[in-house]
Amino acid sequence: MRRIAFILTAIAALLATAQTHYEGQISVGGKGGVSLSRVNFNPGVEQIMLPGMTAGVMFRYIEEKHFGLIAELNMTQRGWKENLEESDYKYSHRFTYLELPIMTHIFFGNQRIKGFFNLGPEINVMLGNGIKSNFAYQDAADMKYFINDTRHIEQMTMDIKNRFDYGICGGAGMEINLNAKHSLLLEGRFYYGLTDVFPNHKTDIFSSSNSMTVTVTLGYFYRLK
Repeated sequence: MRRIAFILTAIAALLATAQTHYEGQISVGGKGGVSLSRVNFNPGVEQIMLPGMTAGVMFRYIEEKHFGLIAELNMTQRGWKENLEESDYKYSHRFTYLELPIMTHIFFGNQRIKGFFNLGPEINVMLGNGIKSNFAYQDAADMKYFINDTRHIEQMTMDIKNRFDYGICGGAGMEINLNAKHSLLLEGRFYYGLTDVFPNHKTDIFSSSNSMTVTVTLGYFYRLK
């Protein structure tokens, strides 16, 4: 079902931008902002959103009648942070991804201010990952705090299975045209990964471990055409 959802979203993005009855506009730009992420473990893992950063470059082709296509190449931090309440222990696992979203761009408004929605598929490659902890998490099974708790700790030392990820992203925001060539935009976006980061066979601890990420970015576009 995950693959079907991804394929349908990709087809919708392509079909929605297939019309070429109007003279197109081409813009390029950059963006930067913050990310908040978690990993959707099953069985569940007590966690809180992990803050990170995101930045990248953007290409946009739009038609005069309210829609077009956006492609981006971004560097984004994802992962999760353990919720170790009532303790001084801290643990987080951060992934750094190179991501390529290709989205349908639907906009409305006037020449000065526009609102917009973006939706489409996204593919990702994990470039690196790192663990930040203030305790010997490799020995968590022997620590009193974890012995007296029913939480899962296997994810703290588990090896990554999939460094390639694909999923669906969607966002909304507003764009302010400074003049005919320059514009600024603010967007909030949600990404739902369809690939599990960790092993998910019947004999493994977790049946799913896919990424969920919220980003808020400020961007700039320069119109070429």
